[in-house]
Amino acid sequence: MKLGSLKEGGRDGTLIVVSRDLSHAVRADGIAPTLQRALEDWSSTAPRLNALSERLNAAVAGESLSTLQGVFALDPAQLAAPLPRAYEFVDGSAYLPHVERVRKARKAEVPASFYVDPLMYQATSAGFYGPRDPVVVPSEAYGIDLEAEIVVVTDDVPMAVTPIDAAGHIQLIGLINDVSLRNLIPDELAKGFGFLQSKPRSALSPVFVTPDELGDAWQDSKVHLALTTHLNGAWFGAPEAGVDMQFNFAQLVAHAAKTRPLSAGTIVGSGTIANQDTTTGASCLAEQRVVETLRDGKPTTPFMSYGDRIRIEMFDRAGNSIFGAIEQTMRAP
Repeated sequence: MKLGSLKEGGRDGTLIVVSRDLSHAVRADGIAPTLQRALEDWSSTAPRLNALSERLNAAVAGESLSTLQGVFALDPAQLAAPLPRAYEFVDGSAYLPHVERVRKARKAEVPASFYVDPLMYQATSAGFYGPRDPVVVPSEAYGIDLEAEIVVVTDDVPMAVTPIDAAGHIQLIGLINDVSLRNLIPDELAKGFGFLQSKPRSALSPVFVTPDELGDAWQDSKVHLALTTHLNGAWFGAPEAGVDMQFNFAQLVAHAAKTRPLSAGTIVGSGTIANQDTTTGASCLAEQRVVETLRDGKPTTPFMSYGDRIRIEMFDRAGNSIFGAIEQTMRAP
C-alpha cells in the first residue's frame, strides 16, 4: 500500500491511503489520524489500512470511485511529507563510491573502518519539506546541493537488534532530498563534532510504500531500481540503488539501534546513491564536481542558485512512478 499525509489537521498532517497509480486517495483518519500514530500501533493499523488500500485500488481499476466514500483526486501540492516530523532521522552513507569521491574532494582519506562499519549521523527530523515545497536557504554562498536518497521507516526497534531481525522492523520505504550546504561542511567537520548548520531541512517523497509494493525489486533489504534526478529539466543521473550499496537497510537499522531502541516512525537514510560506473550520473552536485575535477582538472557544474529546480523520482520496471516525484525550487527566505 501507499500512504501519504495531507497539509491539514495540524503539524503532523492527516493520514491518507493513495492508489497504486497515484491518481486518487482516501482519508484514513478513521483508522489513525496521522502516519505517526499508525506506526505506533502498526500491527493493528496496517491490516486495516491495507484493506482500505485494496478497496481504493479496486475502485480505481474498475472506474467505480463513487462506491468508495471519501475518495478524491490527488494533487501533489496538497501533500505534506508523509511524516511531516519524526522522532528520529539517522542518515547513513552506504554507497562507498559517493564517500570516496566526496572525501577525495576534501583531500581526505577514507578510513578502513568505513568498509566494515556503517557511517551515520543524526539528521534534522523536527520538520520535513513536502514534495512540492521550495527549499529555503539564507544564502546562495552556502553551496546549495541536493542529495537523492532512499529512506526506510521502522516500527519500534529493540536495542541491539541483529540485522536479520532488523529487516522485520522495516515497514515503509520512500525517497528523500537530503539538502546539503557544501560550503559550510568543511568548517563544521573540522570542529570534530559533526553536521549542524550544513544540514538543513530535507524533503520527502509524496508517498511512502510498504515493501511488497516493490515486488522483486525489494531484495536483501535493498531497492534494486534506479533513482532518477533531473536538474532544471535536464537529466542529471539515474544510479542503480541496488548496486554498490555496501550496507543494506537491515544493517543500517541495526547499526542505529546498537546502543538504544528506535521509536516507531524512525527514518533511516541510505546516503547519496552512487555507482562506481559514472555513466549512470550522480545524485548530488558535489560528486559530479569531483568527477569533473578528476576528468578535466576542475569542476564545471556549479552548486544551485535561487530559482534552480530539481526532480527526484523512482520508476518500476514498467515505467510507473512508485513514490511520486519530489519537485522543488531553491528560494531565498
